[in-house]
Amino acid sequence: MATVILVRHGRTTANASGVLAGRTAGVRLDDIGRTQAARTGERLGVVPLVAVVSSPLERCRQTAKAILAHQTGSPETPIERAITECDYGEWQGRKLSELAKEELWKIVQSHPSAAAFPGGESMATMQARSVAAIRRLDAAFEAEHGPQAVWVAVSHGDIIKSILADALGMHLDLFQRINVSPASASIVRYSANRPDVVATNTDAGDLSWLRAAPSAGDAPVGGGAGNEAQV
Repeated sequence: MATVILVRHGRTTANASGVLAGRTAGVRLDDIGRTQAARTGERLGVVPLVAVVSSPLERCRQTAKAILAHQTGSPETPIERAITECDYGEWQGRKLSELAKEELWKIVQSHPSAAAFPGGESMATMQARSVAAIRRLDAAFEAEHGPQAVWVAVSHGDIIKSILADALGMHLDLFQRINVSPASASIVRYSANRPDVVATNTDAGDLSWLRAAPSAGDAPVGGGAGNEAQV
């Protein structure tokens, strides 16, 4: 099975000022975000990647560039619109402190499967399109490069949370229990039996063990022996 590393973009000027950027053009990484992206790129540099797929938004493309700077090979670099930020519609560009007073905010927090942003998309639609894209791309990279293939998808917080919720078998209404920090890496493997969520929301640790082909088959009863990097 191939391995996908889900990377959230680094911190942006909008994140730092408490604004919901959404799909606003020109939102870039701030100084901290650039440092976070470089650190993630360095961390992933020990893993030969077959592709670094990015959301079309600038903050993700900046983060993808930082990851590619530490690769010695020539990964594919497609832009994938289906993993772009949620369309927050009329919420886009507004302060989170103001949005927290809206009735819809409560639904987003407790019942996101029923949340639809005015003038935008529903959270259920957001999850459906992003999960379908990740599974499609994963299957394509495995078919082209084999089960040892490792690739990166650079996307956004709610997108990655919704993909992880699907992989964990969680209803979308529970996805707010998942945290995805700026420039964090989460790791998922899709097999014929089930998705294997290897890690979530990590920002440190050796990833060199990803160079070895993943074991296929049933999940080990008792948890298994782990990988050598954990010794």
